[in-house]
Amino acid sequence: MFSCVKPYEDQSYLALRRDCLRRKVLFEDPLFPAIDDSLYYKGTPGPTVRWKRPKYRGHFPAPHRAVWGDAWRMGSSGCPSFSLRPRALDICEDPRLFVDGISSHDLHQGQVGNCWFVAACSSLASRESLWQKVIPDWKEQEWDPEKPDAYGGIFHFRFWRFGEWVDVVIDDRLPTVNNQLIYCHSNSRNEFWCALVEKAYAKLAGCYQALDGGNTADALVDFTGGVSEPIDLVEGDFANDETKRNQLFERMLKVHSRGGLISASIKAVTAADMEARLACGLVKGHAYAVTDVRKVRLGHGLLAFFKSEKLDMIRLRNPWGEREWNGPWSDTSEEWQKVSKSEREKMGVTVQDDGEFWMTFEDVCRYFTDIIKCRLINTSYLSIHKTWEEARLHGAWVSHEDPRQNRSGGCINNKDTFFQNPQYIFDVKKPEDEVLICIQQRPKRSTRREGKGENLAIGFDIYKVEENRQYRMHSLQHKAASSIYINSRSVFLRSEQPEGRYVIIPTTFEPGHTGEFLLRVFTDVPSNCRELRLDEPPHTCWSSLCGYPQLVTQVHVLGAAGLKDSPTGANSYVIIKCEGDKVRSAVQKGTSTPEYNVKGIFYRKKPSQPITVQVWNHRVLKDEFLGQVHLKADPEDLQPLHTLHLRDRNSRQPSDLPGTVAVHILSSTSLMAV
Repeated sequence: MFSCVKPYEDQSYLALRRDCLRRKVLFEDPLFPAIDDSLYYKGTPGPTVRWKRPKYRGHFPAPHRAVWGDAWRMGSSGCPSFSLRPRALDICEDPRLFVDGISSHDLHQGQVGNCWFVAACSSLASRESLWQKVIPDWKEQEWDPEKPDAYGGIFHFRFWRFGEWVDVVIDDRLPTVNNQLIYCHSNSRNEFWCALVEKAYAKLAGCYQALDGGNTADALVDFTGGVSEPIDLVEGDFANDETKRNQLFERMLKVHSRGGLISASIKAVTAADMEARLACGLVKGHAYAVTDVRKVRLGHGLLAFFKSEKLDMIRLRNPWGEREWNGPWSDTSEEWQKVSKSEREKMGVTVQDDGEFWMTFEDVCRYFTDIIKCRLINTSYLSIHKTWEEARLHGAWVSHEDPRQNRSGGCINNKDTFFQNPQYIFDVKKPEDEVLICIQQRPKRSTRREGKGENLAIGFDIYKVEENRQYRMHSLQHKAASSIYINSRSVFLRSEQPEGRYVIIPTTFEPGHTGEFLLRVFTDVPSNCRELRLDEPPHTCWSSLCGYPQLVTQVHVLGAAGLKDSPTGANSYVIIKCEGDKVRSAVQKGTSTPEYNVKGIFYRKKPSQPITVQVWNHRVLKDEFLGQVHLKADPEDLQPLHTLHLRDRNSRQPSDLPGTVAVHILSSTSLMAV
C-alpha cells in the first residue's frame, strides 16, 4: 500500500533526519516554522505562546536559535523576539511517543475547537492496523534515552489526501502556555503521539486554527483512505422506526467488525448551542468517537446462554475525557445488574468519569442527530469478506467562454449550462448491484496570506442512459439517484441500481465555480468507469470515404404485449439494430407482457435505412424469433410514442405475428440533441 507514498512538499524524512544527525542539530521545519502564522490564519494570539520541544538532547545543538528558539515568539513587528534569560527548554524529562501503548483514553482536546479531530484520533487509537499506517516506523521514531545522539527532533506521519498517501514531516516543537500543551494532549504528560499527529495534520491544513470546527468525516477518511457515509438520524426517524434502526445497527456492526471508524454528534442549531451540555450529560455541537459496537447478552450464568435476549449497544467517548451520558446504562446505573460480571469485564465497563460510556442504540438514535460511518473498502481478492471494484478518477470544474469547453455549469437548476459539467459513464453488470459513489474536492489550506480555505457546495446526479452511449449527454434522461449538495469536502451516496449504463454528473451548486475533484465508484464487478470527453462522433480522415452521421436517434423500447405464449410464459428479450450496431435487453422471464425499458442511441450515416427492433424468446438450445418492427425514425415525425404490431422476417410480404411492441423515438439532425 505504501510503495507509492508521496513526500509532502518533497520533504524526505530519511534524508532530512540523516542530515540533522550528521550536523548534530535538531530539525527545524522551514515549511511549518515555530511562529504565529503556524498557529493562526487570522487574528492575533492571546497569551504568549512558547514553542518547546518535548526534550533536548544531552548537548546544546547549533545554531544559537535552536537553543533559545523554543522560548521565542513573533514580536509586533513580525520579527522574532527572544528572551535571553535561561528558561526551561523541555516540556518533560522522559518523553515518549506512547506510554503503556496507544489507547482512545490517551487524548484530550486542547484550546482549539477540534473535537472532531480528537474524536477521529480516539477511533484511530482503537485500531492497531490503522494507526500503524498513520504513524509509520513508530518504534524507530520513539525516543531512546540510551541513545540521545540518535534523536534529530524530526517525525513523520502519513495521511490519505485526495487519492494518495502523503508522508508529512514535522519538527518536534510544540506550542505551549505556562509549559502546558495548548492543543491536543495526552493523559500522560510525557506521551506525545497525539500532539505530534495533530501538528502534522495542522501543517496539511495550513495552521492550527484551520482545525477549528472541522468535519470528523474528513479526518476519518484521511486516516484510512476509506469512504465516509453521513447518516441523519432525525431525518431518517431512526428513533421511532425500529426496522430501520435495526438495519442501521447491523450495518454499523459490520463496519466496526471490519475495521471501520464511526463517530456521532448532536447538531448545534445556534451559536449558543455550541458545546452546551444537556440534562442527560451529552454535549451539543460535539463529536464523539464510537469505540465499540456490540450485541450485549442479558442475564447471569447459564441462563444467559439459553436466553436469546440481547441488547444493541454502542460505546462512545467524549474527546474532553470527561462529562458522560448519565441516562440508562451510564457507568453507575442499575441496568448493569442485568449483565453478568464476566460480560461487563469483556465490555470494559468502568465506573469513572473518563469520558467513555455505553448507551443502547435506541437511545443513541433518540439523543444524537448524526452518525458518520467510515468504511474501509475491501478491494482484496484474497479476503473472505465482500470485495469491491474501485474506479478512481481525477477531474476538474473548469470555466471557459466556449460552451463546448466549459466544465463548470452548476447544478440542475442551471438548465442552460448543466450538461457542460464533467460527465462519467459506468456499467452495472449484475441484475442489481449496490453502488457506492463519492466525490471529494481538493482540500484547501488556510493561511494568513490566503485566508480560510472554504469548500465549494458540491453534489452529483446519476442518470440511466442508453446501453451503448459513448458520447456526452445533452438532454435529461431518467434520474436514477441524486446526492445532497453541501459545502463539505466530500459527498457520498449508496444506491441500489438495476443492470444498465449510467452517467454521473458531478457539479458545483453555482455555475462558474472552479476546482479539482476526485471521483470514486465502487461496484461488485468492474464497472468500466471513464470520463465522457466528446460531444459527438469525431471527424476523421475516414469520414469523407465512409461518411459522417447525419442523424442521431434514440430508441427506447418500453415493453411488449400479447406475445406468443407458452405454459410458463415467454422468456423474451429485445434487440435494437441500426447500421451494424445493436443493443440487447435483459431477459424478462415468464411473461407475455414484458417491460424491457431498454434504450439505444444511434448516430446514423444512412437515414433512409430503417432501425429494426426484434423480439426473441430465450430457449435452452435455440432462441425463438417472436417478431420484429421497422422504424423510420424521421426527425419530422412529431409523434414520439408508437405501439406497433410484430411482423415476420419475410422481406416481400411480411405478415403480422402475435403481439405488439411499444417504442419511444427521438431523432434530430443535431448530433448534440440527445
